[in-house]
Amino acid sequence: MGRVVVIGAGVGGLAAATRLAVAGHRVEVFEQAPSVGGKLGRYEHSTDAGPFRFDTGPSLLTLPHVFADLFASAGASLTDELDLVALDPVVRHVFPDGARLDSSTDHEVFVARIEAAFGPGAAAQWRALWRRARRSWEISWERVLTSSVDSWRTVAGLAGRLDELSAIAPGRTLRAIGRSYLTEPHLRTMLDRYATYVGSDPRQAPAALLAVPYAELAHGGWYVPGGLTLLGEALSRLATAAGVTVHTGARVARIETAGGRVAGIRLADGPAVAADVVVANVDALELYTALLPRTHRAARLRRRSLGGFVLLLGLRGGPTPGLAHHTVFFPDRYDDEFDALFARPVRPVADPAIFVTSPNDPQVRPPDHEAWFVLVNAPPHGPAPDGVDWRAPGLAEAYADRVLAALARRGVDVRDRVIFRTIRTPADLEQATGSPGGAIYGTPSHGLTGLLRPPNRGVVRGLFLVGGSTHPGGGLPLVALSAKIVADLVGPP
Repeated sequence: MGRVVVIGAGVGGLAAATRLAVAGHRVEVFEQAPSVGGKLGRYEHSTDAGPFRFDTGPSLLTLPHVFADLFASAGASLTDELDLVALDPVVRHVFPDGARLDSSTDHEVFVARIEAAFGPGAAAQWRALWRRARRSWEISWERVLTSSVDSWRTVAGLAGRLDELSAIAPGRTLRAIGRSYLTEPHLRTMLDRYATYVGSDPRQAPAALLAVPYAELAHGGWYVPGGLTLLGEALSRLATAAGVTVHTGARVARIETAGGRVAGIRLADGPAVAADVVVANVDALELYTALLPRTHRAARLRRRSLGGFVLLLGLRGGPTPGLAHHTVFFPDRYDDEFDALFARPVRPVADPAIFVTSPNDPQVRPPDHEAWFVLVNAPPHGPAPDGVDWRAPGLAEAYADRVLAALARRGVDVRDRVIFRTIRTPADLEQATGSPGGAIYGTPSHGLTGLLRPPNRGVVRGLFLVGGSTHPGGGLPLVALSAKIVADLVGPP
């Protein structure tokens, strides 16, 4: 029986631990926080009206079959553990000119909505782009997302055929490929937003990210009543049932090596834990700067992806007219947002796109109230020119006022309905999860190397990386796929 230590009890860590335990390894997980789940955080606030509960991380589950496979591998059922409610629309898009477009997992319904909003020409353009997106998704799924990818040589070898390389379009950006198909400005804006799903700028992100909207719209988006933190709890139960031992409040100080391979870990309070295999469910930058310093590896990871500035709002009254479960409000000048977030020095966005999650779920708010999760893209926490000091006195409060004022300008003024507001900045995410700068996705997916994230196999034998900062990328299903890749690389004891 192999001895495996997993650092971090986020989704990737718990999923990898479960698969390795099922394979016959003896697995221990060490999590620095007092609870499991990683970025699947929860915040609760009590009021005279009753309790409010918020997801502070992901609020949408996509590609649920990835998690169904994980649960099945351990002899369990995802749907026995969690209720999944399909969302339609997945997202409501509200544009600055007042136009609206509701996405749908029924492609013909979505095309009909596009035609009704923007005309038959726009619908035809979307159909053509959709065919390209489908091919990009099929190749990405078969050749990249479910396999270990260590270099461009690996990518080329996986693609194998020129028509597949052409569909992925290495060297072209998401913006460029979108504009080669779309002239309708609202559709261009909507497509650009999908680059932010991986923390990137559409003007620099690779064209292969066309697979992202296809995955969401073809395979659907689901809400978990009570909040997605329930997924973290279900994964913890699954791991424990598989024989995994989970330690919380246990910070790992470093990874021990001997003879060019891992020997185990050392905890911050002193004890060493021997291991044949170490799986790191931490940001790759944190791994290669603190746990196992490798200067040349860390240097390539210092440019951070997007962070998030979050408002958790308890509102009296409701429901607010015009909102879906997820609603995004676009600004007049969307490119100004990317200039602020990816130019140097980075800065908070003056007039940001605003993403509002307002679940119609009595489990998360009192009757006749609303619990809003409001997100805007934000630069990471840290020194200029690549970060913003989100702990600077008054900055977070002033920016929260700006966000609410921007919502009011877009026709949704809730400032007189706010019972409480709680602010979460990238600095708070960094403190809570250990993600450097509070970057949600590790490094941005930009340029020719945009498809190459830190590989799942580490720099010494017996070390493996799992989670959103490593291959195949961020987002719940991709994190779970990274766990399967790692389990396959480790193999049986």
